[in-house]
Amino acid sequence: MKIDDLLNYTSEWLRGTGPHADIVISSRIRLARNLDKVPFPHWADKKQREQALGLIRDALKKTGYINSKTVLLELSGLDNVDKQFLIERHLMSYEHAKGQNSKAVVIDEEGVLAIMINEEDHLRIQVMQSGFNLFEAWKIISAIDDALGRELSFAFSKEWGYLTACPTNTGTGMRGSVMLHLPALVLSRQISRVLAAIAKLHFTSRGLYGEGTEASGNFFQISNQVALGNNEEEMIANINGLIKQIIEQEEAGRAALLTQNRDMLEDRICRGFGTLRSAHIISSQETIELLSLLRLGCDLQIIKNIDRRIINELFILTQPAHLQKIEGRKLSTEERDLKRAELIRRKLG
Repeated sequence: MKIDDLLNYTSEWLRGTGPHADIVISSRIRLARNLDKVPFPHWADKKQREQALGLIRDALKKTGYINSKTVLLELSGLDNVDKQFLIERHLMSYEHAKGQNSKAVVIDEEGVLAIMINEEDHLRIQVMQSGFNLFEAWKIISAIDDALGRELSFAFSKEWGYLTACPTNTGTGMRGSVMLHLPALVLSRQISRVLAAIAKLHFTSRGLYGEGTEASGNFFQISNQVALGNNEEEMIANINGLIKQIIEQEEAGRAALLTQNRDMLEDRICRGFGTLRSAHIISSQETIELLSLLRLGCDLQIIKNIDRRIINELFILTQPAHLQKIEGRKLSTEERDLKRAELIRRKLG
């Protein structure tokens, strides 16, 4: 498997299946782990980071997580387009893309599994599932963690649990997050109230690409803030309870828009659809905002005969690095805006 092969697969986070797939885009469980006798990456020298990479690579081979359907990519061999491509696929963080010394990422062809090596921690294991499916993601990642734990000795304290570079991850080392599409709460201007309530409950909200990014396209990533104090199943149950409330509020918001502001809603959605089908130059930001409206229109049956999977596919294929991968060459901003519009017109007929 090679990095370019990923273009042949729909990213797991936009597959459009699973429970509540109209609102919940994806569910992700991430585990942070460190080797107990090697300094954490930010304190380790080059030789120690290489040692960690070698130990983890060997463990992944022994446990079968490096195989014909996965690939281990060392960042020293990736250019900036490759790195951005993996970020756009939610398979690598912005933090991991900075620098390249002794860094690597292991990914599978379907985008379910991603393992970052020598990011903030020695290991950042991630499992993604489409739709509202945190417990299924936990089941998969728990098996991976157990297998690696038999080959590697992790930094662990009987008092504090798994030790991590960031104190908020200490304990279980787990972050559960759910990507939500909340256009009704945004259009009805209720989103600020919802996000404020989330913060009071010790959850955090981020943008489409995680920490340090702002919400765009009405996408919000909700996750737990701390990993200490409860076991993994309890934390997931708490996240699920919160997400169910947000889903109910978004569904109520959509129903209210249809009954109270249907003409305004239809006009806005249809104008956006018209722009997408006719534009010859379009930016990434405008694209994601209009695709968000189109997705809402399909979910509410205002726009018919457009498959949600096509819209989901466009969210990722129209991103800058994906356009350059499709074209097989680097593109200027102006060229990307032209190619993006051409791709959208072709996909939407």
